[in-house]
Amino acid sequence: MSKRKILLLEPNYKNKYPPMGLMKLATYYRCCRDDVRFYKGDLKNLVAGLLFEDFFNGIDLGDSVDMAIYSFVTVRGSSDIVEYIKTGKYAPLDLIAAYSTSLDGYEDLSKEDFADRLFVYRERYRQEDYPKFDRVCVTTLFTFYWKETIDTINFAKKMCKPKGKVYVGGIAASLVPEHIEAETGIKPHIGAINKANTFEDKEQRKIAIDELPLDYSILEEIDYRYPTENAYFGYMTRGCVNNCPFCVVPRLEPQYRSYISIKEKIKKIDNCFGAKRDLLLMDNNVFASNCFNQIIDEIKACGFANGATYVPANEYDITFRNLQEGFALGESKSHKVYNDRAYIKKMVSLYDTIAGQLHGKEKGDFYRVREELELLFHETATKENVAEFDEIAREHYNKLFKHSSRVRFIDFNQGLDVRRIDKAKISKLAETAIRPLRIAFDFWSMHEKYVKSVKLAASYGIKNLSNYLLYNFKDEPYELYERLNLNVRLCIELDISIYSFPMKYHPIDDPAYFRNRDYVGKHWNRKFIRAVQAVLNSTHGKIGRGETFFKAAFGNNLDEYYKILWMPEALIIQRYKYDKDKRLEYYGKGQKTPYDNVDNDVGSTTKRWWRCFNALSPKHRAIAEGIIKKNNFFAIDIDVYPKPIRDVLQYYKITRDTETE
Repeated sequence: MSKRKILLLEPNYKNKYPPMGLMKLATYYRCCRDDVRFYKGDLKNLVAGLLFEDFFNGIDLGDSVDMAIYSFVTVRGSSDIVEYIKTGKYAPLDLIAAYSTSLDGYEDLSKEDFADRLFVYRERYRQEDYPKFDRVCVTTLFTFYWKETIDTINFAKKMCKPKGKVYVGGIAASLVPEHIEAETGIKPHIGAINKANTFEDKEQRKIAIDELPLDYSILEEIDYRYPTENAYFGYMTRGCVNNCPFCVVPRLEPQYRSYISIKEKIKKIDNCFGAKRDLLLMDNNVFASNCFNQIIDEIKACGFANGATYVPANEYDITFRNLQEGFALGESKSHKVYNDRAYIKKMVSLYDTIAGQLHGKEKGDFYRVREELELLFHETATKENVAEFDEIAREHYNKLFKHSSRVRFIDFNQGLDVRRIDKAKISKLAETAIRPLRIAFDFWSMHEKYVKSVKLAASYGIKNLSNYLLYNFKDEPYELYERLNLNVRLCIELDISIYSFPMKYHPIDDPAYFRNRDYVGKHWNRKFIRAVQAVLNSTHGKIGRGETFFKAAFGNNLDEYYKILWMPEALIIQRYKYDKDKRLEYYGKGQKTPYDNVDNDVGSTTKRWWRCFNALSPKHRAIAEGIIKKNNFFAIDIDVYPKPIRDVLQYYKITRDTETE
């Protein structure tokens, strides 16, 4: 069978973890000897870049126009030509024409000559005649990335050959497959590809793709950087036994698997891509496993015992080796595969890193040789020229970058079940380099068990903890404050660190809400939810161990906490500004403001708002609170309400850029 062209796509949302499913698919297709490409970013840039590649691969170096463009790319890269293909603007062509005048024999070329040569690719872009692939695989994450996901799938269809296939999988695809099919015409794959005969490909009959090692090389193909990419990713169990009503894990992983070995996968990753710093396990309930001790022993054997360190891999060595010799993702070491696209790009990036550390003559000589070998940009770099430049580049890299021992950690990223924590499990877990220990603290009603577990962990030397605090489900707003406050008190009492991450409940498979994040729980309202989010914006989504910091953010007690929940958003976000100012100035210094009729007493804006709010009669307060709860102040006409209500609502129209005197 001839080599197929495979495109793996992740929608252009921000996310922390690399797409494990696509990394496994990359391994599968690469072992099938297919041409695999991964992309995350603006899909229009992808298409324009692919069209440039079509042009560049067909360049005739005996043609003066082609040769001038080729020479331009060697010193400027492809971005200007990609910009022309994408926009049709002539400015990039002016740059090429100006450059051609510096070349002997090409002085008479004009931008019209270059426009004629590139016009067909511009027209293909404009008419959506995109480069085509045999397979396009799109991963999906959460349903509140709905628009980005649907747009990516529909775009992917334009990049698939008539007899090709578009595959869609992942979390959203598994939760709401019927809605994805309705909006794209593509029937998604549901769940993990953990059985043979999942795809129609003959080669896949005996392969469970979910069991394959991850192909880390695809991460070098894109500009997007995942914060956690220097880690091993995997599962040592699958599923969960709890069936919590707010959780989708039972549908994504319906069968609980109590033990999955990762030792051989880690060894494969080390051999192919070099040792990673951390181990991130995505297990949903490892404490439910009857093989827990065996799991911990394997984690330690993989290099993650308590106090574990490692020496980072030499990036230059791995990049050069994988470019020149390939890497063995399959079972046989002789069955090597290549990702020249990724490793040429990575090598050029390493050259840039080296150049950034050089000075004077060394820097100039380094640039000159790169230019002569056409190694300034990945578009013109070749494996042969990389090999020719190796001695120079390697010497500089090894001199400039030393690889000393570093601490490494293990993280059960999905959290551990507080209901299953006991002395035996914690003492065993403490044998590993666990940091942080994540314990879910979803409800205030579980606080006694939670406190016991935290104290138990601290007694075994586990000092760094983190937890997710579910809110906006069936809880009342006060419960969030109590849980946060409890964590702060435990930090002081036990001399530990607990980072709390409040997580708003969102029914990601409910047709009324899965396209957005608008769901409001029974005991919550839009204003309270927005107030919590406003506080978290200033804390970067987490609350640490500092008592002073916590009380400044959420209040000294429940009364102050509820005051913050009712407080106008601008006064929350810019608390210190509005706690100190004397008067708002909307229309220019010295002019009358809309707030002059509210309160002429000296005092902060926050104090004036609070006095007006507390001065409301029970009847007026009920009306005002009903309006405030909806949190839609710029869509209402406050002039229709009585003056006491107007005096309060005016403060909710303050924007963050409002100036103070």
